[in-house]
Amino acid sequence: MGRIAGEIVEVALASGSESLSVLVGAAGARIGRDWAEVLLVDARGGQRPITEAEAGAAHARQALLAIVSNPVDAVAAYDAGATHVSMGEPTAESLALAIRFAGRYARHLRGTGRMRRAGELVEGAVARFIAAGDPAEPALVAVVAITRFDAVNAAFGREAGDQLLREAAARLIAALPPSAVIERDQGARFVIALREGGEQARVRVAAIEGALGRRFMLGQEEAWLGARIGVAHRESGEPARSLIARASEALTMAAAGDGPNVRFAPSLHAAAGLDLAADLHRAIDRREIDILFQPQVALDSDRIVGVEALARWEHPQHGVLGAHTLFSAAERAGLGLALSEHIQLLAMTRAAAWEGPLATLRVAVNVTAADLARSDFVNHFLALVARAGIAPGRVTAEVTESGFVTDLPMAAARLEKLRAQGIRTAIDDFGTGYSSLAYLKALPLDYLKIDRSLTQDITGAPRARVVVRGILAIAAGLGLQTIAEGVEDRAERDLLAAEGCSLYQGFLCAGPLDERALAKLVEDYRE
Repeated sequence: MGRIAGEIVEVALASGSESLSVLVGAAGARIGRDWAEVLLVDARGGQRPITEAEAGAAHARQALLAIVSNPVDAVAAYDAGATHVSMGEPTAESLALAIRFAGRYARHLRGTGRMRRAGELVEGAVARFIAAGDPAEPALVAVVAITRFDAVNAAFGREAGDQLLREAAARLIAALPPSAVIERDQGARFVIALREGGEQARVRVAAIEGALGRRFMLGQEEAWLGARIGVAHRESGEPARSLIARASEALTMAAAGDGPNVRFAPSLHAAAGLDLAADLHRAIDRREIDILFQPQVALDSDRIVGVEALARWEHPQHGVLGAHTLFSAAERAGLGLALSEHIQLLAMTRAAAWEGPLATLRVAVNVTAADLARSDFVNHFLALVARAGIAPGRVTAEVTESGFVTDLPMAAARLEKLRAQGIRTAIDDFGTGYSSLAYLKALPLDYLKIDRSLTQDITGAPRARVVVRGILAIAAGLGLQTIAEGVEDRAERDLLAAEGCSLYQGFLCAGPLDERALAKLVEDYRE
């Protein structure tokens, strides 16, 4: 096969693996020594060679590539310290692929060459895997992001974090069929390709989520991770690049906090909105559009004091679709106002019926730019509150910053009228638009919600901390309460509390929940 996609990778052979030298040469790699990028271990007879080679590979920042016989051995290889595994009887082609990706990983470790873009490491292996199959056979790509990994690194150290990633990889392999392809992407992400579809694929993805949600052990200490997963099913004639991109987009939706941890990408047809707009005409009547509630936690008391209402669409063909897809379809169908009204009324009606510990929770509902532009917006929104039977003091109108109308005086007058009736107001996703400070200056607000893109790096990035500290200081000067979005670990929570943030929402507490799960969580928080 000659060169490996134009790359020459130097491979060192671990003790006892010298017989692989001919195969390495046939794979287009070069036999190297001290400065080799990859240390190749023949582990078909057991895991001991990996254990013996691990320290040397770590010191030289080499990728430790092990050849094993089957998936069971692969799990043991990851546990023993391998960073890459090639299964089955090696061929020049299979070994070439393994060496290529291991070499890139090693160069990344050494800090030479450019940083990889998301998905770049795996695209070759996944593309070959998808292209090699029968086009009529189902296939999917899943992008798996390990959650709470940064918190483990901070609490236990990088070595423990690396150990957990190896354990996570081993669990993924154990949950996959032998024919699947799995590669480590940058950070705590993995990309998986397999030839399954339908219910079989859903069961497989659920098994992956369950495997990563179980307890991890670090010596005597427990660690709990988790995963968010984006999945895309291949469609007729779809190239691998498109399939990977759609899986990555599904992961982005899963990480956005307005749906479950696992998201299946809509079909290409649905993603283009060609059929969703027509379906939306019937979705409201069929009660396919529902509401989940994400808790908001007071940082001073660690109590759940409110929720944000988030829409989801249980589409009969395309599965669960998030708010972004839903409202995009509504705009194309000319149903934006009708959909917004339906969601607002449904959320407030549900909250009005809550009893016990839920009865005092505030509920935040999204108000779109089109809502706010209505000449009868104030009277119409107040009528919805009255129809729902909820006390105005329990309602917050959250206007998405990026969708604000340009007429700020008009918006300010209308929001002020809502506040006069006891309804609170908020800017959602602050920090994602271009006129944030102008909004703060002009609009009568009670809450400022800091977008997750600003809060997610505050424990590790000094510049991020400075930005968030500045926003909190401005909010405090204006007398606004602040809500940090996307908080995932206690270190982020503690830093935000120390800087004076009022509330947070995010997966540290919980993702979006149905009412039964919300009630149980609130009870647990009160104990």
